[in-house]
Amino acid sequence: MYIVDVDVHGPLFDGRLAAAIRAGAADATWEIAKTGRGMLGVEYIKTFKNPTGYYESRTVAERVTPELAIIHDSDVVYGPWLEGVGSRNYPVTRFKGYHNWRRVTQALAKAAKPIAEQAIDRRLRAVT
Repeated sequence: MYIVDVDVHGPLFDGRLAAAIRAGAADATWEIAKTGRGMLGVEYIKTFKNPTGYYESRTVAERVTPELAIIHDSDVVYGPWLEGVGSRNYPVTRFKGYHNWRRVTQALAKAAKPIAEQAIDRRLRAVT
């Protein structure tokens, strides 16, 4: 007969690991939103013909909850027209839109995983 005495301690058993993962996920959500907002700013510079700065100033990243962050244009009335999805776009006018949001969404989908991995890794290194 063997008697084994096991003492469990450390981040896995005291809850620090789970807390670090939650915090890392929240960090990742916010960092992805801020990155997307920055990417939109670059797109605006590259594509707008006569920028006034108003639309860019109204485009913001906003943290709704720790698990949810959004990027929006503060409901600027001509935002859909600029994107090319408004009711007054082609064929009503010849302007088909800049499609900045669509391009950034596609690029951000590719960039999100590395951003999230780095954010979570930073939190995990802090507890181990």
